[in-house]
Amino acid sequence: MPIITSAGRNRTGKVAPEITAKGYCSTKNQYYYGLKLHALAFRREGTIPLPERIVLSPARENDLSVFKENWGDVIANRIYFGDKAYADSDYFNRRKTTSQNIEMLTPVKAIRKEPLEITRRDKAFNDLFSAAVSKIRQPIESFFNWLNEKTNIQRAMKVISTRGLLVHMMGKIAIAFIYLIL
Repeated sequence: MPIITSAGRNRTGKVAPEITAKGYCSTKNQYYYGLKLHALAFRREGTIPLPERIVLSPARENDLSVFKENWGDVIANRIYFGDKAYADSDYFNRRKTTSQNIEMLTPVKAIRKEPLEITRRDKAFNDLFSAAVSKIRQPIESFFNWLNEKTNIQRAMKVISTRGLLVHMMGKIAIAFIYLIL
């Protein structure tokens, strides 16, 4: 989830340059300066997920790199559901066969220059699998939407210092957890 300190292609990031960076949000089709909020959450049937761990990173950081750094070697015996940014079958195949036993399920990513016959043959399976993974992932998107609705955490454009940005982030996250508890 992007935390935007300034937006637009030609804008410069003057707020907290030591912890923010330029990034691109494909969901919003927007370039921005700021941070990304990453959440590892437990799925709960019928309600929004419960965050287990939250990490902030500069906007330029790749989601998969953040996962590997923060959760890849720490948590074992899990099945994760991620978006296409987490599609690294070599990395996760190694983690599945070790004592770590983790698996990442992502929507199927198209393979460049794959023969048309193979693409057509596998289309039904790939579409069904991608839809199933996306359906399981949908609650985390709802969590991010809920978090932004309750706290307006994405709008950090009025923050003018690194300290102010950190207070903005941590304060909004604390408010969200109070909402979750009550």
